[in-house]
Amino acid sequence: MNSLIKNVRDVRKSEVKFLVDEKLDHFRSLSKAKGEDWFSELCFCLLTANTSAELGIRVQEELGFKGFTCSASENVLAKRLKQVKYRFYNRRAHFIFLACRFKSDLKDIITHLGHDERRDWLVDNIKGIGYKEASHFLRNVGFFDYAILDKHIIRTLYENKLVPHLHKSLSRKNYLEYESVLVKLCKKFSIAQGELDLYLWFLKTGKVLK
Repeated sequence: MNSLIKNVRDVRKSEVKFLVDEKLDHFRSLSKAKGEDWFSELCFCLLTANTSAELGIRVQEELGFKGFTCSASENVLAKRLKQVKYRFYNRRAHFIFLACRFKSDLKDIITHLGHDERRDWLVDNIKGIGYKEASHFLRNVGFFDYAILDKHIIRTLYENKLVPHLHKSLSRKNYLEYESVLVKLCKKFSIAQGELDLYLWFLKTGKVLK
């Protein structure tokens, strides 16, 4: 763990900090954005599940807001995803289509819920969203106090003997237990979970992505 702490401190003193700060500013700006921007970000998080952030970003950029319009049928959404070479086009189109019923109310619902309720609401009401994806979405719209436990972060915790197992998937109980480890780590640096995630992700991948 001492080496991890040193690595995070070192990277926070490097030019990477400017990239991380830029991302955080972008997330803060999204917190003030329109509801359709929030829905597009939710679609991005649905698309990254079991794939990659790079793929989700590319599809989001290529489709834009019109690609996620709720006036389209599920089949049209699937065709759009297929056209931009997204692998799971039928299943994710189904998830996006189902989520459309919350498009106009999503921002209002999330902003009026408490910390624990926000993530649970997303998991309970948006098909295809688990705790990782819900945390990812919340961080990207300006809520920085959630851990995004993807494979890179879990492996980092495991390699530094901060967690006992490498789970392929986490139950709610295990997710919260692992998240509590990151809460303690955040306190060492006096930063939020959303910021620490970007540094840990960079240390594992060499990239700063949303």
